[in-house]
Parts: sequence; structure tokens; C-alpha cells
Amino acid sequence: MAASQKILLVEDEYLIRMLLEDMLDDLGYSVVGAAGSVSEASKLASSTECDVAILDVNLDGQEVFPVADILASRGLPFVFVTGYGGAGLPEQYRSRPTLQKPFQLDELSKTLDAILTQ
Repeated sequence: MAASQKILLVEDEYLIRMLLEDMLDDLGYSVVGAAGSVSEASKLASSTECDVAILDVNLDGQEVFPVADILASRGLPFVFVTGYGGAGLPEQYRSRPTLQKPFQLDELSKTLDAILTQ
């Protein structure tokens, strides 16, 4: 299933982004775009063809929700990544999948599988 799935990755911490790219590669996903800021991520979210996006909630002090709004308007699924858990999300996004940092490869795999099989 993962082999043909394209991921948009939004994470501001370079080392974490590299680690996530490696994890996704290990799971057979293809990262088709990676961004570390809200402005860069917004551009990618508007134009990139992807199957799912992974969004770090806090991007260097800015919240990622404008990017989530773009993806939601395009009907694209996404998962939030945060150190604070889902309770800190705005009401309209509390039902979205959330991975709490730090997470393991199997948690990432299960979350993406659940999103992509809906």
C-alpha cells in the first residue's frame, strides 16, 4: 500500500525532518515535498499532489493551521505532529489524527495506514 503513497512533510526542525523522511522511506512512502515554515508549507500545500500530509503544529513559533486549512479545502488528509497532544488543537481539528512527539516507527505506520484506508 505505502509504495505509491506520496507524503507532504512539514517540520521546522531539520534533524527531525530528516529522521521523519528516513522513517517514511523505511515504510515505503515517497516524500514529494518538505517544508520548514508556514509560508513555504502553504505554497506546497496549495500545489503539491500528495496522498497525505504530516504537519508539525509549531513551526518556529508559528502555528501550522493556515496550512491545514489549505489542505482541508483541497480535501487532502493530514496528521498533526505535536509535543502537546491533540487537546491543544483548535476545535475544528480535534478530530484529526495526531501523533505526539516523540513517536516510534510503528505509531507512524499505523496512523498513516488508518488515514489512507478511510
